[in-house]
Amino acid sequence: MSRRFLRVAVALALVLAASVLAAPAAPMAGGAAPALAKGDRVVFLGDSITQGGGGAKGYITLVKNTLEARHKDLGIDVVNAGISGNKVPDLQRRLQKDVLDKKPTIVIIYIGINDVWHWKKDPQGEMVGGTPKDTFEAGLKEIIGRVKEAGARVILCTPSVIGEKTDGSNERDAMLEEYSAISRKVAQDTGVPLSDLRKAFLAYEKENNKENNRTGVLTGDGVHLNEAGNKFVAAQMLKALGVNAEVVESK
Repeated sequence: MSRRFLRVAVALALVLAASVLAAPAAPMAGGAAPALAKGDRVVFLGDSITQGGGGAKGYITLVKNTLEARHKDLGIDVVNAGISGNKVPDLQRRLQKDVLDKKPTIVIIYIGINDVWHWKKDPQGEMVGGTPKDTFEAGLKEIIGRVKEAGARVILCTPSVIGEKTDGSNERDAMLEEYSAISRKVAQDTGVPLSDLRKAFLAYEKENNKENNRTGVLTGDGVHLNEAGNKFVAAQMLKALGVNAEVVESK
């Protein structure tokens, strides 16, 4: 084999490798993951799961650590706008003050757990406390519309879990699937990227919860994230942001 042939073969291999590395990430359901830009401000909007994500080992802190380590040159700002107990109507009411007034460029909406979890029977046997499905859908669409009108991009997440059992026996599994389907439809209808946390959680639980435990795999109580759950969600959020990097747990 001639030296000239070897040089050509090596050059072609390098070109091929470069093209693979430069290939864009696979598009997310509902739209492509937003490319991060210098000076981006990412607001995480949600409930107690989001609020807790700001703790020392919370998923928002892990996302922030990773962005600072891998994309320090971009100077990305991360804002936690999670409030415990919130449902979609609560997000609608505080969207201006807690999100739009912060001038975000990207808003990640992780909501739906309380919209399902808070349903209960009143003394008359009527179901109250949760968010009706039509209100949930309309509210998500309004929030997304207002964020887009303000010039920011949106990533919508499906709700994750209320109980970690893998055999469909968690009390709210069926209803949670219905609300997750609504979130998927809203993402499709509005053309925004979807981070399907529900699907990701179920797949992880199937592989890592062989004992069919209700808690202790990704959550501490069936809903709120434990350390492993925060790291798992951080990885999903980074993927949604188009960041291909391992989660950085500390600065």
